[in-house]
Amino acid sequence: MTGEEIAKVTNHLRRTFNNNRIMVDPPKKANAPIEVRVGDEVIGTIDRDEDEGEVAYYFTMAILGEEI
Repeated sequence: MTGEEIAKVTNHLRRTFNNNRIMVDPPKKANAPIEVRVGDEVIGTIDRDEDEGEVAYYFTMAILGEEI
């Protein structure tokens, strides 16, 4: 994802969840996952998919049973 895409996805998540603490971090190295965090806590990842010119972003969040 480009820096512009990361900014757009960050803004979308912040508006959707009404939380300005949400951050989407650029990958630390090529092909690494793009992490979504609130404060210091990583809450999920974003994947980008492009098919026939259409782009979609998939947010994946796992909730471990021991955390609830």
